[in-house]
Amino acid sequence: MTSSRFEGDFTLQEPLPPEAIAAAVEVMRSGRLHRYNTAPGEMSEAARLEREFADWQGARYCLATGSGGQALQIALRAAGVGPAEPVLTNAFTLAPVPGAIHAVGAVPVLVEITDALVIDLDDLAAKAARSGARVLLLSLMRGHLPDMDRLMDLAGRLGLRVIEDCAHTMGATWAGRKSGSFGLAGCFSTQTYKHLNSGEGGLLVTDDAELAARAVILSGSYMMYDRHGAAPPPEAFAAARTEMPNTSARMDNLRAAVLRPQLRRLDANIARWNARHARVVAELRRVNAITLPMTPPAAQPVGSSVQFRLPGIGPEAARRFLERTAARGVTLAWFGVPAPEGFTSTHRNWGHVPAQALPRTDAILATLFDMRLPLSFSEEDCTLIGRIIAEEAAAVAGSGAPA
Repeated sequence: MTSSRFEGDFTLQEPLPPEAIAAAVEVMRSGRLHRYNTAPGEMSEAARLEREFADWQGARYCLATGSGGQALQIALRAAGVGPAEPVLTNAFTLAPVPGAIHAVGAVPVLVEITDALVIDLDDLAAKAARSGARVLLLSLMRGHLPDMDRLMDLAGRLGLRVIEDCAHTMGATWAGRKSGSFGLAGCFSTQTYKHLNSGEGGLLVTDDAELAARAVILSGSYMMYDRHGAAPPPEAFAAARTEMPNTSARMDNLRAAVLRPQLRRLDANIARWNARHARVVAELRRVNAITLPMTPPAAQPVGSSVQFRLPGIGPEAARRFLERTAARGVTLAWFGVPAPEGFTSTHRNWGHVPAQALPRTDAILATLFDMRLPLSFSEEDCTLIGRIIAEEAAAVAGSGAPA
């Protein structure tokens, strides 16, 4: 084993591009930060972002929101989800997903996952029948795509409307079709650790005019919905304009201004992420103790993070592994940790969600490790990171922990 150490910072993102900084300065000079504070005939930065993202995504309508979580909440409420209603979602996800369900007064029904870290379609069918749920909030957690053809066929047979949580799959595709375009709506995040960075922010896309109108009013448009860049025609708002409450979930022009230049670079950045992901994975594949989730041939993820398992590893060995990688500069999260840490939590930590038996998911999470790959790392950095993980996994496995 080498004694090499990685000296990078896993929290450090790339700087915003110069044109994003210039756009932000221009908005600040104007003082027009609120999305509806426009001069006559002017299209706001938020409205421009909506139009540009809709075009990039291939969607009819787009709504810019204050966060990805708000986009999820608005999509659920616009879809008619109400208090005490069961909503299906993956057991392996992050807290904002069940949080969005809880926020609209509904009850999360958690579905088991497979070794590929995606929703288990057999368990989905069983729980849909048992719960009577009408909606699936599909979390494409950490960018892993299930068989979307099978899933949508099953949803059609079960009468389920699908809302896609695409926080980790902006630009990912299934058989050439972008995530977020399969269900009733797709919801994206522009939080700092996602594929576009505005600190916080969200985007909701849909081809459904009624849902889009309801979502725009919910976001807090007052009666200024005609100032949106990718909204349905005025007649779609006839009922929504007075029926929907105002939840003040708007994106402001400052965030939209820094996102628009990043969107123009996104396709190139997706290729950069995938090249870095491939470097890490190539090193991990050298060690028998490590198991990587299978990616179906039809799936093209965005490799902004890496997940792997050490099957059979116990809690003490897992902690030792984390200590050893951290000592060499590599920051990992472990989904088997008993208490939530940082951004990582599991269904066992969500006190607002009714306790549910999920033995298969729990067995997978007990041996699952996770790591971000910011674009501030070079490809050579990623090779070193992968090598460090592989060496320490081999060392822990060889020191008595089952591999």
